[in-house]
Amino acid sequence: MAVDLSFYTSPLSEGIRDEGRAEGRAEDILRLLELRGVAIPSEARKRIAGCDDLHLLGQWFSRAVTATTAEGVFTEE
Repeated sequence: MAVDLSFYTSPLSEGIRDEGRAEGRAEDILRLLELRGVAIPSEARKRIAGCDDLHLLGQWFSRAVTATTAEGVFTEE
């Protein structure tokens, strides 16, 4: 019996996976900042948690490694 697996390769399923990836990446950024002792104002927390752009979240993650403030995550130095 053949099983239709087309849903798993559909644009809808890709969107759902990307949404989960973005949420996980945002959580990683917040956790990294917390572990480093960087204060995260509620506005910055909302901005990070609300972002669904994987490329931008990747940039923010890289900056979070060395940022001394939450605002430093959003700006290139």
